[in-house]
Amino acid sequence: MVIEVFDDRPEPMKSAFRAYLASLKLGITRGADRSRAVLAMAEALNRSFDDILEANTLDLEASREMAVPELILDWLKLTPQRLETTVEILQRLGELPDPLRRVRNADYQLDDSQTYSQLMPLGVIAFIYEAFPDLGAIAAGLCIKTGNSIILKGGAEASHSNAAIANALQSAIAEVNLPSGCLELVSAEHGASIRDLVNQDQYLNLVIPYGRSSLVQQVVRQSTVPVLKSGMGNCYLYWSLNGSLEMVRGVILDSYQSEPDPVNAIEKVLIHRQALPSSLAVLWNSLKEKGFEIKADAELVEAFPQLQLAKDTEWGSAYLTKTVAFKLVDSLEVAIAWINQYSSGHADCIVTESYQESRQFALGVNSASTYINASPRFSRNPSRGDSVFLGMSNQKGHRRGLISLETLTTVKHIVQGNGRF
Repeated sequence: MVIEVFDDRPEPMKSAFRAYLASLKLGITRGADRSRAVLAMAEALNRSFDDILEANTLDLEASREMAVPELILDWLKLTPQRLETTVEILQRLGELPDPLRRVRNADYQLDDSQTYSQLMPLGVIAFIYEAFPDLGAIAAGLCIKTGNSIILKGGAEASHSNAAIANALQSAIAEVNLPSGCLELVSAEHGASIRDLVNQDQYLNLVIPYGRSSLVQQVVRQSTVPVLKSGMGNCYLYWSLNGSLEMVRGVILDSYQSEPDPVNAIEKVLIHRQALPSSLAVLWNSLKEKGFEIKADAELVEAFPQLQLAKDTEWGSAYLTKTVAFKLVDSLEVAIAWINQYSSGHADCIVTESYQESRQFALGVNSASTYINASPRFSRNPSRGDSVFLGMSNQKGHRRGLISLETLTTVKHIVQGNGRF
């Protein structure tokens, strides 16, 4: 009877309501059932390879005709390897231990009772993403594993791909008898805007936007639901006088290896003013040989006229291409202050042989992750550890840093009494 009331409502509201009802059932399912569902999702994608790639070809052809930017085309284009990686991630998720109901001690204690806390699902999560059709499947796997319903809203450029992937995943969920509404797709044909979805605060518990900064900021401005912002690009590296040229080169190049979305790619390099000019030239030439475009501040351009001047507005924004801008600074303190003002705030690096400098950088840089003599390269499916990651968050709100299974959970406190008051 309640559902009939929603029949004439916009699709985002109906999807949110269906996902909400499903979340109430999904949240109390056994971990083994949720794991089995994720493994079934992996198998369903595997069976649907040809259909998904065919749908993706349609999206690519339509996007090229509409002159979609090359960056978005790179994000959109599915390859057999990208799909195989997605299947592997879902298989790994299905095999990981259940992240829910782990008992933890609680600080809040009462006389004649015992208090403990457990990790529980958030409820309903909306994933709003630009291109990256494979990410919809990974986000769905993370949500089902953690007992959350998910609403997928991809960009119009990937409509066929998103539908093909969602159909495969929904069929898998039906096979294992999980609630059908635990995976909803709001497609472009529904004519629904982002605002229509992110205003469903009576049903949604979290919104995760993934894509360019413009998309993330749009969701943040319009949402009445808590938003977990993801960060991409505009990561900084400080090259200390104590750091080696070869390490700087290696860190920069490796940070771009997580294609098609090099989340933690180093796009800005701050150099101590006393660095040797010959070392700078060697680094720039080496990067140019790898297809990088080099930009610099006015002081470096004056000394090296062949360099392209970086505009003032570029220091605080991401290129999302193989472009690196260089700037001279007077000290580590100045570098830290500059990074705190202009970086994306999710992954920044230092190359130095000084322990004191490394500690000062790690504590002083106001970012989710800091890397000392290490590449910030992002991996969704790292070979070590027991987790899979959706992205990086640069905020200090809901969760900060790597977006993992635990990020999609909350804490419930349980008080076990004995009837005495």
